Amino acid sequence: MANKELWDKIFAERTALADDVAGLKPAQLDKPSLCGGWTVRDVLGHVIGTGHTSPLNFFGSLLAAGFSFNKFADKKLKQWNSGSPTELADKLRAITTSTTSPPGPPLTWLGEVVVHGEDVRRPLGIKHQYPADHLVAVADFYKGSNLLIGAKKRISGFTIAADDVHWSTGTGPEVTGPGAALISAMTGRKAALDDLSGAGLQQFAARF
Repeated sequence: MANKELWDKIFAERTALADDVAGLKPAQLDKPSLCGGWTVRDVLGHVIGTGHTSPLNFFGSLLAAGFSFNKFADKKLKQWNSGSPTELADKLRAITTSTTSPPGPPLTWLGEVVVHGEDVRRPLGIKHQYPADHLVAVADFYKGSNLLIGAKKRISGFTIAADDVHWSTGTGPEVTGPGAALISAMTGRKAALDDLSGAGLQQFAARF
């Protein structure tokens, strides 16, 4: 996938998330997200912070955090998570077309905005129609990755198949569901299991 095409997908998902955030009530920002220990506000601060983090800034901040990724992430999100829904939406829109990012392949940032988009939307009951090619690209990226989130190990031994887009991977007992829910589950979000089914679901759920 050409870099411009990929960044266009990232920009589109950031824009869609900003539109959803703009419609929130202030109290919804402090609801727990699906990302363990973070509120909706925190997740948004993390996504916004990513768009302001260059490779040089990343390594400097990580060094200052004693090479603890969790400390680094918590400090970074606190730089950007303040404000009303409108203000946070504006901060998201400010990075909509930014290609500034920490080190890593651009697919990482499409995956981040899809996964964290669900971390925000699902607990608030917000539905978003992800384009099929966005979901397929992210699912293909995570199926082979154990970095930080352990998706490859989590789905090993199962056939994971989307029922709303043309995508599947693996062999073994089947776990099926919407592509966005599968991606959330692949990345460790237990709440997404509610949208899944199949002969392998009970065994798969035991890994959470």
